[in-house]
Amino acid sequence: MRALIAYPTMALMTIVLGVPIVLLSYLGVRIRPDSFLGRAPRVWSRAVLWVSGVKVVVRNAEHIGSPNEARVYVSNHVSWFEIFALACVLPHYRFVAKKELASLPIFGRAAKEVAGIFIDRKNRKAAFDTYLQAAEQIRGGISVAVFPEGTRGRSYALRPFKKGPFVLAIAAQAPVVPVLSWGTREVQGKGQIAINAGTCELTFLEPIPTVGLTYDDRDALLRTVWDRLAAALAEKGVPATGRAVETAA
Repeated sequence: MRALIAYPTMALMTIVLGVPIVLLSYLGVRIRPDSFLGRAPRVWSRAVLWVSGVKVVVRNAEHIGSPNEARVYVSNHVSWFEIFALACVLPHYRFVAKKELASLPIFGRAAKEVAGIFIDRKNRKAAFDTYLQAAEQIRGGISVAVFPEGTRGRSYALRPFKKGPFVLAIAAQAPVVPVLSWGTREVQGKGQIAINAGTCELTFLEPIPTVGLTYDDRDALLRTVWDRLAAALAEKGVPATGRAVETAA
């Protein structure tokens, strides 16, 4: 039943917020992050969460940081609703997402302008080049949220991480903040159409500094983040059964 309300709301909010963003982009007008349209992803997400009956609970909010301190937020990924929840609480951010989303009518162009950094996951070199370009935005004060597992999983068990997000964090010399998302699978798991009311819990773990790290430290950084998220999941009763390293970008 909630899906019958949520999906039309997504479409309506995409038109109401996306069309002005697209029109301004064609006119060459820069949209400031602190303007109403710059905050469109937050408005869009809050509307969808509200009609879906989903409450967001934030733990360890002090690790989010201030809007003036750019960070790389790294989260596990089992549902689209992690994106919506993070969009409601992160300051001045962009999401790293698969390039296929950029081709969606209105949504793709609007997201590219105010919320998205799109990567070609099938092309390792292109993905790394995009991450390095994103590092420039981080140095300019824009935080980035990324799901290093690459795609949604069907269970909370942590899967291997791709290396690109950690190359990004090192290139930007920005702190990495691991984020444990919990409860989203019960709201809407992978492959499900139905949406259930519930609670999305976001636990921000202690930031991991990258100042002084180099490209050669990317694997060690990846393992540190993976281990911390795996330990946090273990406290929820989810054992670490996989491996940390993924060879693809």
